[in-house]
Amino acid sequence: MISIQLENNQQVFQPGDTITGIVRWKNLHTPLDRVELRLIWFTRGKGNLDVGVHDSRTFEHPLESDQQEFHFVAPEEPYSFSGKLISLIWAIEAIAFPSQEAAQVEIVVAPEGKEILLHLGDAQSTASSSSF
Repeated sequence: MISIQLENNQQVFQPGDTITGIVRWKNLHTPLDRVELRLIWFTRGKGNLDVGVHDSRTFEHPLESDQQEFHFVAPEEPYSFSGKLISLIWAIEAIAFPSQEAAQVEIVVAPEGKEILLHLGDAQSTASSSSF
């Protein structure tokens, strides 16, 4: 089992904020080479999946069961957004190697801590109509 716990369960961040939490793993059935923790973005929706790694931490030769604190700085861009056809999502993911057991927590990174909604008619929309 592998899990990620964000400090105060916070999942909304502004650019430049510190993202703090703990990654835990226990009772993984194969000897571990490493555990990688990544701050990533990816797209969801129509078309191809795009993925980018903004930052990462590697825990080499970890114990079978352990926990590690982590800190990332929320990036300046791209912002989290949802449109009619595609969304851009930020996440923290942890992957144990070689087993590939993984956990992921989605977060929002945007000014004022609000996902940008690109479609018209939404009261929370902070942008005009777009073809996204």
